[in-house]
Amino acid sequence: MAKVVARKETGKLVIDFTYKGVRCREQTALDDTPRNRKMVQAVVDRLLAAIKKGTFVYGEFFPGSANAARLTERQSVDAEPVTEVNDVPVGPTFKTFTDQWLQEHSIEWRRSHIRSLLSTIEGRLYPTFAEKVVSSITKSDVLAFRAALAKEPGRAGKAGLSAKRINEIMGTLKQILEEAADRFDFTSPALNVKRLRVRKSDVQPFSLAEVQIILATVRADYRDYLQVRFLTGMRTGEVNGLKWKYIDFESRLILVRETHVLGEDDYTKTDGSQRDIKMSQPVFEALLRQREITFGNSDYVFCNLLGEPLDNTNFTKRIWYPLLRHLGYELRRPYQMRHTAATLWLASGEAPEFVARQLGHTSTEMLFRTYSRYVPNMTRQDGSAMERLLANQFANGPLVKYEPDDVSPAPKRLAAPKEPIQAQTVVPRRTSPDLYVPASQASAMPVPKPRGTVGAKLIGVTQVPTTTPADTGSAAGRSNGPREANAQPPPADGGLRPQWPMRMAMSFACAGAVSSFRPQAALTH
Repeated sequence: MAKVVARKETGKLVIDFTYKGVRCREQTALDDTPRNRKMVQAVVDRLLAAIKKGTFVYGEFFPGSANAARLTERQSVDAEPVTEVNDVPVGPTFKTFTDQWLQEHSIEWRRSHIRSLLSTIEGRLYPTFAEKVVSSITKSDVLAFRAALAKEPGRAGKAGLSAKRINEIMGTLKQILEEAADRFDFTSPALNVKRLRVRKSDVQPFSLAEVQIILATVRADYRDYLQVRFLTGMRTGEVNGLKWKYIDFESRLILVRETHVLGEDDYTKTDGSQRDIKMSQPVFEALLRQREITFGNSDYVFCNLLGEPLDNTNFTKRIWYPLLRHLGYELRRPYQMRHTAATLWLASGEAPEFVARQLGHTSTEMLFRTYSRYVPNMTRQDGSAMERLLANQFANGPLVKYEPDDVSPAPKRLAAPKEPIQAQTVVPRRTSPDLYVPASQASAMPVPKPRGTVGAKLIGVTQVPTTTPADTGSAAGRSNGPREANAQPPPADGGLRPQWPMRMAMSFACAGAVSSFRPQAALTH
């Protein structure tokens, strides 16, 4: 087994391999870059091929290495097969090391996170790995453990745990094994174990009509609680741990500073969760009503008869799900009230940055990734805006510049005067703004009078010509007869008419008839 790794202290690439039962590490002078890794991997491939053929000489691959002299001396003194170091497990048992690991890192974690870790370690990891030495755990053991998790019963009688839950358990195991590998100098068996693919779960927000029905149907003692959750987007722990000292009626702000998780008040989920939520009028009125009930009796805005924060499990099973069943709605987690607030804000046209701050997000990335699919349906901005724009534009037609009849046309460009313009000369200039009207209301462009031979033909079609003696007779008579004043004059004798086809003219030229060509004779053909 051989691999290329990077040393944490220096960032240089290291070749890590086993030769004759001894683990060897040879450091290079190359930085950890993709190109350098490719170069070192080529050396590793040649090294493995030489070991397999039995032609590997340590000093040739790594001249001047201390391992080369040590392995050569060891081979000359004792020709017996050496005992492989990896056959002797090194380090404490998994349970002993994990207990130490928890004690060392507990100061970095929240209490709720510690409780979640203990549940995972004691319920999932200890039954399988507790008595094993950390260095003896193999990749096969890790993969077999993951496969067993997929067969264990999950929630609501489902076969196997979800991919998300399996990733959480495997993530904890990987952290422990990597820490142990770093301390006891072995390769972590979970190093290249990939996470399972988790399907994206869709949010299921309520519509505004459904919110109104829910608020009108729920028990009176929970109406204000649901109204605040639906219209502020606060997380479950944030609204359950909300205290009266964080309510600013004068500025109409809700200060989110704590959260209530697993029966204890704690710091918010992240630093970005520390925020000030603006109260809408319905939220302001709900908190005023709630102040008359719980203010002075408890530190918490929403509490039970004992003055303690509401229990989320009790609320979900005894209030929330029965309410949805009564209304015939699909069962959804109470967390969907937060998604509902986000979609209602976006549907009302609020800026995404404002919505992200209200929800406690540090950027709008998660906002668009989670809720963008629902915003077009709620705002009706799913192409209808473009339809209205096009319908309005094409109904009125394009706009053209309005030119009243009394406006004189633009003066023609004149030649430069011989004498310079005097100072008292005033050049008229239009200062009024231009006006534009729909093209359908503007005066049509005047049609120019047809000119030339084509124009004469068009006029001849629309007007009945008067027959004169000059119009009949010879070709010469036709050329000398009356014609329109604007018609193109006929060509002189001996010349080709402009309408004469070029191909026919070329044929005459080729036949040698150009010199004797007469236009009167050509017209008779």
